[in-house]
Amino acid sequence: MAVAIRLSRGGAKKRPYYRIVVADSRRARDGKYLEQIGTYNPLLAKDNPERVKLNEERARYWLGVGAQASDRVARFLDAAGIKERAARNNPQKAEPGEKAKERAEERANKAAEAENDATGSVKSEDTAEAVADAVADEVPADASAEDAAAIAEEVSEGGPAAEEAPAEEAPAEEAKTEEPAAEEAPAEETPADESGEEKAEG
Repeated sequence: MAVAIRLSRGGAKKRPYYRIVVADSRRARDGKYLEQIGTYNPLLAKDNPERVKLNEERARYWLGVGAQASDRVARFLDAAGIKERAARNNPQKAEPGEKAKERAEERANKAAEAENDATGSVKSEDTAEAVADAVADEVPADASAEDAAAIAEEVSEGGPAAEEAPAEEAPAEEAKTEEPAAEEAPAEETPADESGEEKAEG
Protein backbone atom coordinates (compact mmCIF):
# COMPACT_ATOMS: atom_id res chain seq x y z
CA MET A 1 0.00 0.00 0.00
CA ALA A 2 1.36 3.41 -1.02
CA VAL A 3 0.64 5.99 1.66
CA ALA A 4 0.22 9.67 0.72
CA ILE A 5 -0.06 12.82 2.79
CA ARG A 6 -2.42 15.04 0.85
CA LEU A 7 -5.38 17.42 1.01
CA SER A 8 -8.99 16.27 1.28
CA ARG A 9 -11.53 18.92 0.31
CA GLY A 10 -14.43 19.91 2.49
CA GLY A 11 -16.47 23.06 3.01
CA ALA A 12 -19.12 24.57 0.73
CA LYS A 13 -19.28 25.70 -2.87
CA LYS A 14 -16.74 28.49 -3.49
CA ARG A 15 -15.73 28.27 0.17
CA PRO A 16 -13.21 25.44 0.31
CA TYR A 17 -11.76 23.98 3.47
CA TYR A 18 -9.14 21.22 3.40
CA ARG A 19 -8.02 18.52 5.78
CA ILE A 20 -4.40 17.36 5.66
CA VAL A 21 -4.79 13.61 5.76
CA VAL A 22 -2.75 10.42 5.51
CA ALA A 23 -4.49 8.06 3.09
CA ASP A 24 -4.00 5.23 0.66
CA SER A 25 -2.97 6.86 -2.62
CA ARG A 26 -5.42 4.64 -4.53
CA ARG A 27 -8.45 5.98 -2.68
CA ALA A 28 -10.60 8.92 -3.79
CA ARG A 29 -9.46 12.40 -2.84
CA ASP A 30 -12.32 12.95 -0.40
CA GLY A 31 -12.69 9.27 0.51
CA LYS A 32 -11.66 7.25 3.54
CA TYR A 33 -8.31 8.16 5.12
CA LEU A 34 -6.04 6.67 7.79
CA GLU A 35 -5.48 9.77 9.89
CA GLN A 36 -6.03 13.53 9.82
CA ILE A 37 -2.88 15.42 10.77
CA GLY A 38 -3.90 19.01 10.07
CA THR A 39 -6.13 21.55 8.30
CA TYR A 40 -5.74 24.19 5.60
CA ASN A 41 -8.09 27.14 5.10
CA PRO A 42 -7.19 29.05 1.89
CA LEU A 43 -9.76 31.77 2.63
CA LEU A 44 -7.66 33.15 5.49
CA ALA A 45 -4.78 35.60 4.94
CA LYS A 46 -1.34 34.13 4.26
CA ASP A 47 0.09 35.60 7.49
CA ASN A 48 -2.75 34.17 9.60
CA PRO A 49 -1.50 31.34 11.87
CA GLU A 50 -4.89 29.60 11.55
CA ARG A 51 -4.45 29.21 7.78
CA VAL A 52 -2.36 26.02 8.11
CA LYS A 53 -2.51 23.84 11.21
CA LEU A 54 -0.25 20.80 11.23
CA ASN A 55 0.54 18.10 13.79
CA GLU A 56 4.31 18.04 13.32
CA GLU A 57 4.87 14.89 15.40
CA ARG A 58 2.45 12.77 13.35
CA ALA A 59 3.72 14.26 10.09
CA ARG A 60 7.30 13.24 11.00
CA TYR A 61 6.10 9.74 11.92
CA TRP A 62 4.31 9.18 8.60
CA LEU A 63 7.24 10.57 6.62
CA GLY A 64 9.50 8.20 8.59
CA VAL A 65 7.46 5.15 7.53
CA GLY A 66 7.61 6.13 3.83
CA ALA A 67 4.56 8.32 3.22
CA GLN A 68 4.88 10.63 0.20
CA ALA A 69 3.64 14.20 0.51
CA SER A 70 1.75 15.89 -2.32
CA ASP A 71 3.21 19.10 -3.75
CA ARG A 72 0.98 21.41 -1.71
CA VAL A 73 1.54 19.50 1.52
CA ALA A 74 5.29 19.44 0.80
CA ARG A 75 5.18 23.24 0.78
CA PHE A 76 3.48 23.24 4.17
CA LEU A 77 6.05 20.79 5.55
CA ASP A 78 8.90 22.93 4.18
CA ALA A 79 7.42 26.08 5.76
CA ALA A 80 7.10 24.25 9.11
CA GLY A 81 10.71 23.03 8.90
CA ILE A 82 9.74 19.34 8.93
CA LYS A 83 11.00 18.31 5.51
CA GLU A 84 12.98 20.44 3.07
CA ARG A 85 11.39 20.72 -0.34
CA ALA A 86 13.60 20.75 -3.41
CA ALA A 87 13.23 23.95 -5.40
CA ARG A 88 11.61 23.41 -8.78
CA ASN A 89 12.73 25.32 -11.84
CA ASN A 90 10.36 25.36 -14.81
CA PRO A 91 11.66 27.82 -17.40
CA GLN A 92 8.66 27.14 -19.67
CA LYS A 93 6.12 27.99 -16.98
CA ALA A 94 5.33 31.43 -18.46
CA GLU A 95 5.03 30.15 -22.02
CA PRO A 96 1.48 29.76 -23.37
CA GLY A 97 0.19 26.35 -24.39
CA GLU A 98 -0.25 25.09 -27.94
CA LYS A 99 -3.91 26.14 -28.22
CA ALA A 100 -3.11 29.61 -26.87
CA LYS A 101 -0.35 29.94 -29.48
CA GLU A 102 -2.77 28.87 -32.23
CA ARG A 103 -5.33 31.46 -31.08
CA ALA A 104 -2.61 34.14 -31.03
CA GLU A 105 -1.59 33.22 -34.59
CA GLU A 106 -5.22 33.40 -35.77
CA ARG A 107 -5.62 36.84 -34.18
CA ALA A 108 -2.38 38.02 -35.83
CA ASN A 109 -3.56 36.73 -39.23
CA LYS A 110 -6.93 38.47 -38.88
CA ALA A 111 -5.21 41.72 -37.88
CA ALA A 112 -2.88 41.46 -40.91
CA GLU A 113 -5.86 40.86 -43.23
CA ALA A 114 -7.69 43.86 -41.77
CA GLU A 115 -4.60 46.02 -42.31
CA ASN A 116 -4.31 44.82 -45.92
CA ASP A 117 -7.98 45.62 -46.55
CA ALA A 118 -7.56 49.08 -45.02
CA THR A 119 -4.42 49.87 -47.02
CA GLY A 120 -6.09 48.51 -50.17
CA SER A 121 -9.04 50.87 -49.76
CA VAL A 122 -6.66 53.79 -49.17
CA LYS A 123 -4.72 52.85 -52.31
CA SER A 124 -7.94 52.65 -54.33
CA GLU A 125 -8.90 56.13 -53.11
CA ASP A 126 -5.44 57.40 -54.12
CA THR A 127 -5.73 55.82 -57.56
CA ALA A 128 -9.20 57.34 -58.01
CA GLU A 129 -7.78 60.78 -57.25
CA ALA A 130 -4.88 60.16 -59.66
CA VAL A 131 -7.32 59.13 -62.41
CA ALA A 132 -9.41 62.25 -61.81
CA ASP A 133 -6.30 64.44 -62.08
CA ALA A 134 -5.21 62.67 -65.27
CA VAL A 135 -8.68 63.07 -66.79
CA ALA A 136 -8.65 66.77 -65.96
CA ASP A 137 -5.29 67.11 -67.73
CA GLU A 138 -6.38 65.10 -70.80
CA VAL A 139 -9.86 66.57 -71.39
CA PRO A 140 -9.82 69.87 -73.35
CA ALA A 141 -11.92 72.74 -72.04
CA ASP A 142 -14.28 72.78 -75.05
CA ALA A 143 -14.90 68.98 -75.15
CA SER A 144 -18.42 67.61 -74.87
CA ALA A 145 -19.60 65.52 -71.90
CA GLU A 146 -19.52 62.32 -73.98
CA ASP A 147 -15.94 62.96 -75.04
CA ALA A 148 -14.94 63.66 -71.45
CA ALA A 149 -16.51 60.37 -70.30
CA ALA A 150 -14.70 58.44 -73.04
CA ILE A 151 -11.38 60.05 -72.15
CA ALA A 152 -11.95 59.26 -68.45
CA GLU A 153 -12.55 55.56 -69.24
CA GLU A 154 -9.43 55.36 -71.38
CA VAL A 155 -7.29 57.09 -68.75
CA SER A 156 -8.56 54.74 -66.02
CA GLU A 157 -7.74 51.76 -68.26
CA GLY A 158 -4.32 53.20 -69.04
CA GLY A 159 -4.91 53.60 -72.78
CA PRO A 160 -3.89 56.53 -74.95
CA ALA A 161 -6.80 58.90 -74.51
CA ALA A 162 -5.46 61.85 -76.44
CA GLU A 163 -4.88 59.95 -79.68
CA GLU A 164 -8.38 58.51 -80.00
CA ALA A 165 -10.21 61.67 -78.98
CA PRO A 166 -8.26 64.65 -80.34
CA ALA A 167 -9.32 68.10 -79.27
CA GLU A 168 -9.91 69.27 -82.85
CA GLU A 169 -12.86 66.91 -83.42
CA ALA A 170 -14.97 68.35 -80.65
CA PRO A 171 -15.46 71.82 -82.25
CA ALA A 172 -16.29 70.17 -85.58
CA GLU A 173 -19.07 68.16 -83.96
CA GLU A 174 -20.40 71.24 -82.24
CA ALA A 175 -20.36 73.04 -85.58
CA LYS A 176 -22.34 70.20 -87.15
CA THR A 177 -24.96 70.40 -84.45
CA GLU A 178 -25.23 74.17 -84.92
CA GLU A 179 -25.78 73.97 -88.73
CA PRO A 180 -29.39 72.71 -88.59
CA ALA A 181 -30.26 75.56 -86.28
CA ALA A 182 -28.92 78.02 -88.91
CA GLU A 183 -31.05 76.37 -91.58
CA GLU A 184 -34.15 76.63 -89.43
CA ALA A 185 -33.69 80.35 -88.90
CA PRO A 186 -34.58 81.36 -92.51
CA ALA A 187 -37.71 79.21 -92.29
CA GLU A 188 -38.85 81.28 -89.33
CA GLU A 189 -38.21 84.51 -91.21
CA THR A 190 -40.47 83.59 -94.16
CA PRO A 191 -43.73 84.00 -92.27
CA ALA A 192 -42.60 87.41 -91.12
CA ASP A 193 -41.91 88.42 -94.75
CA GLU A 194 -45.31 87.13 -95.82
CA SER A 195 -47.02 89.10 -93.13
CA GLY A 196 -45.14 92.22 -94.32
CA GLU A 197 -46.29 91.64 -97.88
CA GLU A 198 -49.89 91.24 -96.73
CA LYS A 199 -49.69 94.56 -94.91
CA ALA A 200 -48.33 96.20 -98.01
CA GLU A 201 -51.16 94.82 -100.12
CA GLY A 202 -53.77 95.93 -97.61
